Amino acid sequence: MSTEAASMVILREQVDRSLREFVDRQLPATGAAELEPLRAAAKELLAGGKRLRPAFCYWGWRGAGGAELPEIFTAAASLELLQASALVHDDVMDKSDLRRGMPAAHRRFEAIHARSGWHGSAEQFGVGAAILLGNLLLIWSGEMWRTSGLPPASLAAAQPVHDHMRTELMCGQYLDLLEQAHGENTFESALRVALYKSGKYSVEQPLRLGLTLAAGEPVPWMDELCTGFGTRVGIAFQLRDDILGVFGDPARTGKPAGDDLREGKRTMLVARTLAAASPGQADTVRRLLGDPTLDDEGVATLRGVIEDTGALRECEDLIGGYLGEALTCLDKAPVTSEARAALAELAVAATSRKT
Repeated sequence: MSTEAASMVILREQVDRSLREFVDRQLPATGAAELEPLRAAAKELLAGGKRLRPAFCYWGWRGAGGAELPEIFTAAASLELLQASALVHDDVMDKSDLRRGMPAAHRRFEAIHARSGWHGSAEQFGVGAAILLGNLLLIWSGEMWRTSGLPPASLAAAQPVHDHMRTELMCGQYLDLLEQAHGENTFESALRVALYKSGKYSVEQPLRLGLTLAAGEPVPWMDELCTGFGTRVGIAFQLRDDILGVFGDPARTGKPAGDDLREGKRTMLVARTLAAASPGQADTVRRLLGDPTLDDEGVATLRGVIEDTGALRECEDLIGGYLGEALTCLDKAPVTSEARAALAELAVAATSRKT
């Protein structure tokens, strides 16, 4: 195992520990056993994930000269709570059944209602409870960040980045809803959604947070690294996610094969497909995309169109291009050699996940 790989294992262990300890301290003060399902749902959701956001934050901190302190792991781990909040709300908006191979939060609470024989609509209860869980996770992310133990001056310097990141995420979620509603689906519009909903808060802003926490103030070279490296890795990361949403192995993705197609996701991959499609192929995509009853044959048909138009190959080429440009930017940045190697490995891992 390389030094960078060993460091990633340690990072994940520290982030996992910080999350467990933080969540275990929540809710008991209320004294209500009825609230335990909220905490159980949060813990189960937080048990999975690639920990990319904490990793980019941590290596930004180390890259700008920050020491290996327990507090930075706690601050970085708070980004997983933000991510979990976004996933819960995203699943409600997309009406997704599964998340990481388990029932999505709203389905989990719906099942509790149904088993208990309570009054009213089980589906409505599930949606309402999931929205509240997502809100709770968002509140916890801010609390964990503020109480991480890092110096107040460092937190104050990075707070504008933290605030901006959360605002970008919410705006990205709205843009995603808007994209599905009006069906514009150009590559440019899909790219805008991908940047604000995923790319920026997955890579660019966590990296910027770590750098700013360590430096105590924004420095020009940091902005160049975050936009030149972080933005490009973020776009490539989302392109890879688009491909996995159509061609991914359910055992790896935790969602049924072709689920993005059933949900009608207007991704960059779909935009490239429509731009290159013949009239007949375009009609097929528009007819099948977003059909919640789409069967395996329908998924196979859409996959065939995506491949035949060259959209899959083109998106793979784009991923390689963005990654290459990002690594060139990273090579020029005055970060520590250890952080440069770790950030390069993270970029490759984020953009080359197997289907």
